[in-house]
Amino acid sequence: MASLKSWFSIPRGSHFSLANIPFGVISTSSSSTPRVAVAIGDYALDLEAFAANNGFSALSTIQPHQSVFSQPSLNAFAALGRPLHAVVRKYIQSIFFENTPYPDVLKTNDSLQKQVLIPLKEVKSHLPLKIGDYTDFFAGYHHAYHCGVMFRGEKDAMQPNYKHLPVAYHGRASSVVVSGTPIRRPHGQILENPGAEKKVPIFSQCRKLDFELELGAFVCTPNPRGEPVSVDHAEQNLFGLVMMNDWSARDVQSWEYIPLGPFNSKNFGTSISPWVVLMDALEPFKVKGIENDADVLPYLKQKGDATVYDIQLQVDLKTQTGNSATITKTNGRHLLWSYPQMLAHHTITGCNLQSGDLLGSGTISGTSPSERGSMLEQSENGKQAVKIANGEDRTFLQDGDEITFTGVCGTDDEALVGFGHCTGKIEPALDLGL
Repeated sequence: MASLKSWFSIPRGSHFSLANIPFGVISTSSSSTPRVAVAIGDYALDLEAFAANNGFSALSTIQPHQSVFSQPSLNAFAALGRPLHAVVRKYIQSIFFENTPYPDVLKTNDSLQKQVLIPLKEVKSHLPLKIGDYTDFFAGYHHAYHCGVMFRGEKDAMQPNYKHLPVAYHGRASSVVVSGTPIRRPHGQILENPGAEKKVPIFSQCRKLDFELELGAFVCTPNPRGEPVSVDHAEQNLFGLVMMNDWSARDVQSWEYIPLGPFNSKNFGTSISPWVVLMDALEPFKVKGIENDADVLPYLKQKGDATVYDIQLQVDLKTQTGNSATITKTNGRHLLWSYPQMLAHHTITGCNLQSGDLLGSGTISGTSPSERGSMLEQSENGKQAVKIANGEDRTFLQDGDEITFTGVCGTDDEALVGFGHCTGKIEPALDLGL
């Protein structure tokens, strides 16, 4: 993708190039009220202050809606719909163009630059949208297959429904947190001796705490209850993507998940990156996903082959002693189901999705050990250690460990479309005295 030249200094290799323009919610020490911003290079453009100082005077379509930038979440902006998102994004790009058609708006307006351009290191990021509901899918085929082999053997690795519908469960929206929020080790019931004839659990803090490398999509346009969204129209109901870490208590999960699936093993914390990369920014990076050899039902048949995104994903683990290692490198293309298919399936019953609802992809893994998106896979459920550095290794996460996800599209250092970071550090479990 050709780079766009700007009058504004954007460091080479920045995830927030002019080709991106991701949206988020910020506050500052001088103004603690959360409001909407976009990231550009090493700065945030405060859209509330920008709008208040006639920054959108040349954009008539957004003028009746400028109050959305003063909101403490992106829900109101998201609900305006993708056509208006595209107009706002393109306009913001244009004011930063080297040969901007609107030089008086910001390029030559030094006083406004000082008001609205804030170094990212000086802003506090907030959860970008108020999440009403959260659904976690299981669309990462290689993760599903590898876990199936571990627990059921190669012959029965995949459930018969897997290639016919996007498998999912409803998660807990209240515990979705923004990157940088600590994650406390949970307690729960675990089966200490799975091989015993009589299965009796104990109560314990989690001993197999794990990360899950995912992407999350936010819904923008709601659908009325009782009215499904067609797979061909579903893209218009999607706002943008974030990186997502769906923390998992594997020992709690293995005891509780039959017959209804995850519950306490997933509800204690899910971390997302703070900047929402709009679907329009990701459009140039569409690629073909994993081929589905099943004849899916008509409501899930999507036109075209390019349905997922070429997003380079990486997981880094830093221990409390300061040792660190990159433990996973994989790609967002490793999905069997696309987000439009997930959304179409979610609404086929008439389920009404709302602006701000979050759809998780499920763990994204590739085929090789270095591409596996969870400790469960990398350690073969605790049977082999993952090397970190200086003699340290892990089978699952320990207290003080910090996990950081990064994701970026493109190869041109002046035109990257990235997500920044999604980070979480493990805090020790509370002493419950039980």
